Amino acid sequence: MAPVRYHQGRFPPAAMDWPRLIPLLGPAAAAVARYDGMLAAIPNPSVLLSPLTTQEAVLSSRIEGTQATMGEVLEFEAGQEAVSPERREDIQEVRNYRAAMRKAEHLLATLPISQRMIRDAHAVLLAGVRGQNKSPGNYRRIPNWIGPPGCTIETAHFVPIAADKLPEAMSSWERYAHSESPDRLVQLAILHAEFEALHPFLDGNGRLGRMLVPLFLWQTGLIRQPMFYISAYFEARRAAYYDGLLAVSRDDDWTGWCRFFLEAIRTQAEDNLAKAQGILALYEKMKRQVPEMTRSQYAIRALDWIFERPIFRSSDFVDSAGIPAPTARRFLGVLRKGGVLRVFAAGRGRRAAILAFPALLNIAEGREVV
Repeated sequence: MAPVRYHQGRFPPAAMDWPRLIPLLGPAAAAVARYDGMLAAIPNPSVLLSPLTTQEAVLSSRIEGTQATMGEVLEFEAGQEAVSPERREDIQEVRNYRAAMRKAEHLLATLPISQRMIRDAHAVLLAGVRGQNKSPGNYRRIPNWIGPPGCTIETAHFVPIAADKLPEAMSSWERYAHSESPDRLVQLAILHAEFEALHPFLDGNGRLGRMLVPLFLWQTGLIRQPMFYISAYFEARRAAYYDGLLAVSRDDDWTGWCRFFLEAIRTQAEDNLAKAQGILALYEKMKRQVPEMTRSQYAIRALDWIFERPIFRSSDFVDSAGIPAPTARRFLGVLRKGGVLRVFAAGRGRRAAILAFPALLNIAEGREVV
C-alpha cells in the first residue's frame, strides 16, 4: 500500500461539519473552565502540581517509545545510581521534556507562540539525548517519514511535507495560530494535527506537538497557568490518536479528528481537575497534621519542599529545605515514624537514604485520589 502523503492546500480546513462538533464544544469548554477554577484555588500550582508535570513528560515521551516511569525519573533525580544506560537515556528524555516546557514558558512571557519559540524548545528537548545528532533547533532539510522501524519512504505509513516547502508551511501555521477562530479548542485541534503532519524536525515532533496544548490554552487565556496534561488520553488510545491524525491527510477528515481531540480535552480536564483536587486536599490535610507532628515553625516550609520533590535524598532535605539541620533531621525521623514518608533506599556509609512521599505519588500516577 502506498504511503499517505502530505498535500498542500488543505490547511486550514476550508469546511468543518460544525453540527457534529457543537455537542462536544460546550462540555469540553466547561471542563477546561472548571479545571482553571481549580488552578486559581491552588496556592502555588508550580509546586503542588510538579508531580503532574513530571507525569505528563513521562506519558508524552512514552508515546514515542521511552519506558521510564515517573518514579524512576524522581528516583534518578534523588541520586539513585542503579540505572541501566538505556533507562538513563529514557529518563534524560523525560527531564529534557520538562526543561523544554520551562524554556517555552519563559519565552512566551514576552513572545507569542512562534517558530522561534518552537525551535528554541526543540533545541532543549533534544540536547544530549538520542536525537542530539538530528539538528536540534533546526527544521529538517531532508525528507522524513513515519512507519515501522526500518521502513523506507516507499513502505512508510505517512510522508510529511517536502523539506523545501517547510518554511512557507510553518509560516502559514504560525499565522493561523494568531488568527481569529470560531472556537479556540477547535483551532488548537487543527494546529496540533497540522504540526504533526508537517513534522518539521527530524525527531521530537510528537512531544513538541503535545507541549503546544497547554501553551496554547495558556496563551489564549483558557487556563491561567501552562499546566494541562493531555498525554494520558493519547497514550491510552495510541492507535486511535495516530489513526485520527492520519485520516486528516488521507481523507481530509478534520471533523473526525476534532471530535477525537475535543473528547480528549474534556476527559483530561476532568482527570486533571480530580488529581488537582486530590493534591490540594492532601496538602490541606498535611498542613494540619505536619505541624502537629513536628511542633515546629518550619513545618509548612518542610511540607512545601516535600510536595515539590516527592522522592528525595535525606541529605538534600537537610541541605536545601531552608530549615536548621538538626531540626530537618528530626523532621525526617518524625515523618517516617508517622507514615508520611517511607524509605525507598536505605542509606549506606556516606550515601544518604532516599525517601518517598507515597500519598502524593499515588495521586499523580492515578492510583488514588483523596
